[in-house]
Amino acid sequence: MKIQDILIALLVPIILGFGFVIAKPAMEYFPPYLLMGMRFTIPALLLVWWFPLPKGLYLDLFKVSFIGSTLQYGLTYTGLNIIDASSAVLLVQLEVPFGIIIAFFLLKEIPSAKNIIGLVIAFIGTYILTGAPNLHGKYIGVLLVLAGAFTWSLGAVMAKSLSKKIDAFALMTWLCVFSGPMLLFISLVFDGNPITYFSSANTNSWLTVIFLGFFLQPIGYGAWYYVLKRYPVNKVMPVLLILPVTGLITSIFLLGEDPPKEVFLGGFIIIFGVALILFTKKKKKNE
Repeated sequence: MKIQDILIALLVPIILGFGFVIAKPAMEYFPPYLLMGMRFTIPALLLVWWFPLPKGLYLDLFKVSFIGSTLQYGLTYTGLNIIDASSAVLLVQLEVPFGIIIAFFLLKEIPSAKNIIGLVIAFIGTYILTGAPNLHGKYIGVLLVLAGAFTWSLGAVMAKSLSKKIDAFALMTWLCVFSGPMLLFISLVFDGNPITYFSSANTNSWLTVIFLGFFLQPIGYGAWYYVLKRYPVNKVMPVLLILPVTGLITSIFLLGEDPPKEVFLGGFIIIFGVALILFTKKKKKNE
């Protein structure tokens, strides 16, 4: 990869990891679905004017946006509202193993023996992490984050065929267009009048909304699709392993969290298992 592309790629885990963690205190003022609704609606309003209507793809976009965005972010951030950010940011790394399992059943992609070993190691790490003292009695939060990781992977596999019919950045924009209103509607039904939350929110929570809507979604995912378009997936995906490092540092220094040793041990094992899946040497072709 070129130096400039490496720097762009590094923006992804830095922005996403930072945004994932700072969203936790904002949920003291904004319910998870309302916060995510604003996160998707803001870039949708900013970017939709630049891309033509995706005719013939509305139903597919709705399915992917509901499963991979609306349902996923609702589950993940509701779970984040229950458990520590330092634990949640490690659990979401299971998106990679989940993706391999889903691709096996839906796309008939057979994982290698090395990938299967990585899957087992990653899930062992999850078992250790869930035994951390700071997660006792918070298993619903753990299950919600894991369910969010699973639905993200399912949405990603479903979006694979869509990516061949629509530009990647346009796809991200139209998923925001579909997901934003759905998230806001769910929040309206279950959380009530949003004006109540808007009027009580403090400056820091509004700054979080601005960061999520104006920077994380368009810049973070824009950078992701930029490098993903130019390089093979196996060269780009490993950069996401920096995300838990960014998340842990942010949760410790900004939120004052003090993760127990089980979090670091379980997190290291999860990352090792995921890395085993991602870092695969190409076989040399016989000449």
